[in-house]
Amino acid sequence: MDSSAEKDPVFQKQQDFGGDPTEVRETDHYQHEYVYDFVERWDELIDWEGRAKSEGSFFVDILKKYGCESVIDAAAGTGFHSVQLLKAGFEVASVDGSPQMLAKAFENARQHGMILSTVHADWRWLSRDLVGRYDAIVCLGNSFTHIFNEHDRRRTLAEFYSMLNHDGILILDQRNYDALLDGKSKPGHKYYYCGENVSASPEHVDEGLARFRYEFPGDEVYHLNMFPLRKNYVHDLMHQVGFQAVTTYGDFQSSFKEDEPDFFIHVAEKSYREADEDRDADKE
Repeated sequence: MDSSAEKDPVFQKQQDFGGDPTEVRETDHYQHEYVYDFVERWDELIDWEGRAKSEGSFFVDILKKYGCESVIDAAAGTGFHSVQLLKAGFEVASVDGSPQMLAKAFENARQHGMILSTVHADWRWLSRDLVGRYDAIVCLGNSFTHIFNEHDRRRTLAEFYSMLNHDGILILDQRNYDALLDGKSKPGHKYYYCGENVSASPEHVDEGLARFRYEFPGDEVYHLNMFPLRKNYVHDLMHQVGFQAVTTYGDFQSSFKEDEPDFFIHVAEKSYREADEDRDADKE
């Protein structure tokens, strides 16, 4: 294999953050973080059965509440949500920026007796690679926080907005970075990462970087560098690109205290509403 091939994310086996990993704050670097070996172990971290029990019918119920039939799974990863949505009867387009993840998602879906409609695409140019309009877009797994540049975040949300039908919704989740940045809590291991004997913990957190360490049996360690988005900042961006009411849940619950959830889940509506405001779902 020549040196150019070794630099291609498709062929990389090991992560490379250079001499100072906490200075790697680039949106496109995620392609070099999801190397083959890391992707192959990702489902150990997720644990599909445990994740399904944690979520229950949360996402399906929201999509049905808004009358959705077609869905873009914008961060398909290894395919968990795409498969769950297909099982529930939705039309699903499975999108990811990592070819390794899409290959694994396709393989996982086949093991569940399904064929995914996969699209390798960069969110910033989603409308270039995916045709049509959809009732909903789900962007899950803390994936939106891979974007470090504010212009890219705005462009991505604008692309999501443009791909939705007039009454469509965007469901986007993120870690509770407010609590991490403010030193009020540490991430749990209850809802999102359900695998046994694996861990996902912050190794470095500042206002411009959250570097997470992922440990697997066999002493294998990987990292992801992400941008720590504050909840209210995400709300503001959604409004600025045209979304109307934004409702936020904490760890799939409608009632929560600000510092307690490990993850926030935002449901942003495209349909125009007069004098409607953002709200946290019965936040205490």
